[in-house]
Amino acid sequence: MRNVIFAMNISIDGCYDHTRFGPPDEEVMDFFVRLMQDTGVIVYGRKTYELMIPYWPEIAESRDGTADELAFADAMVPIPKIVLSRTLTNVPENTRIVHENPEDLIRELKQQSDKKIAFSSASLFTHMLELGLIDELYLVVHPVLAGDQNRLFDTFLLPEKRILELADIRHFKSGVIALHYQRTE
Repeated sequence: MRNVIFAMNISIDGCYDHTRFGPPDEEVMDFFVRLMQDTGVIVYGRKTYELMIPYWPEIAESRDGTADELAFADAMVPIPKIVLSRTLTNVPENTRIVHENPEDLIRELKQQSDKKIAFSSASLFTHMLELGLIDELYLVVHPVLAGDQNRLFDTFLLPEKRILELADIRHFKSGVIALHYQRTE
């Protein structure tokens, strides 16, 4: 069975708007490159997809970026992608659109044998977490209080408390901390 991972850059106060804490440094980019190397498919929400595509494929094709940006683009671009969207109609090669039932899609993908599934949708994240479909959580915490309304856990409701196991902590020179949690059940 494949694990579903969710990885997100956030501020100390939980803001996930990446523009609020500046560009990631080399260590943070390398961290995400390593996550991509262990990923077999990326499942995006529409908004996140539109942030990532065409930006990273253009970096990979033009070779116009820093060494760490190129490494991330080279790792991420070839991975097959699925976009959860009711409005998108056109996507490039190695991408497909799923219009309904994201829960069923994730359950189906989990049953396949392959590398991990990277789930990347801030708006659907808490719903997937509530359903127990996220196996690993990577919170990359930047040393910033953003004061923004886009907080990762604002709408998070659980019928009962869930305990996650802290699997790893990475400290970066910039003050960023990557926290890796795993489901215990």
